[in-house]
Amino acid sequence: MSYWTSGQVETPNGAKRQEAHRTPRGKRAAWSGNQLTFKSNNEYENSQIKKQRGHMDTITHTLFGLTLYGAANKSNMDKSHKRALLLTTVVGSQIPDIDVVVNLTETGRIMQQMWHRGLTHSFFLIPIWGLVFYYLSRLLFKVKDKRIFYWALLAVFIHDTSDLFNTWGTGYIEPFSSYRVTFGTIPIVDFVFWFLMLAGFIVSRKKEAGERYKVFRVVWLLMIAHVVIQSAQGYIIYNEAKEKYEDVALAAGFVPTQFQVIGKDGSEVEIVKDSIFIKPEVEHRLISRDEADLVPLFEENPRAKTLHEWSPFVVVVEEDDKLGIYDPRFYRNGESFLYEFIKK
Repeated sequence: MSYWTSGQVETPNGAKRQEAHRTPRGKRAAWSGNQLTFKSNNEYENSQIKKQRGHMDTITHTLFGLTLYGAANKSNMDKSHKRALLLTTVVGSQIPDIDVVVNLTETGRIMQQMWHRGLTHSFFLIPIWGLVFYYLSRLLFKVKDKRIFYWALLAVFIHDTSDLFNTWGTGYIEPFSSYRVTFGTIPIVDFVFWFLMLAGFIVSRKKEAGERYKVFRVVWLLMIAHVVIQSAQGYIIYNEAKEKYEDVALAAGFVPTQFQVIGKDGSEVEIVKDSIFIKPEVEHRLISRDEADLVPLFEENPRAKTLHEWSPFVVVVEEDDKLGIYDPRFYRNGESFLYEFIKK
């Protein structure tokens, strides 16, 4: 059953326009390429989550770069030095995410789950990025200052290391191991970080120019303290969950001190809201059809094999007309936005 409605639809260039269209009940209108398509409300919301996750992650790292620039004592720097430092801290705070270019190829789109936050986020690549920015500063700004190299090291180190603490994780020890390191103690978008950096900017405006860097150094100390406190709580909750489940993953909530424990015991997966301050509350119970043969899925949908290798564990879905897997850490509104399936 469908109905006619008039409303805003998102066009291919990201703009929105008013348009009348026949929409099936329970669906949302959206553009896919040049075609107007209709998605279930859950599919639409999950697609928006994926889009916003990338944008907000970029915002956080940009703010990290600006806050790092603010923490530098620039009293003895000329304009060229300041420009070189700004480039180094801001772009250096983004450069590991250059791996998004893999989406330009079909192989890259298949392997994106494994390659994103992979080798470019490796701890062992940090000195290479440091040299890149050092020589860029020499080339673009005629600045020959070894401190640029060290600021670049710090910018990239902060990016790579901060990504360890959220659910997505990184290939921190590539190329020696493809193991995805993830702690799940900080949300991908952490508004505590945003608040501290914004507060630091406001307070710094009230200080003399030569004293402002001290404010941003305090901001960094507070952000480190936030990570330590969150991670200590996550460590306690994770170890308690390990006594109950065979497999455990942790995902930090947007509210500080609150986490989701994703535990698997046999074929049953539980998603539990937990905190050291509240009693654990089971939010979802899921059944994984682990006995299903996944070979046809991996053969027809290579992205499914990538997801299977990337995730700590998956939930297997086998129905009369569908076979698929999804990552329960991203389960929301009845489904995960990280899922792959085939029609039987």
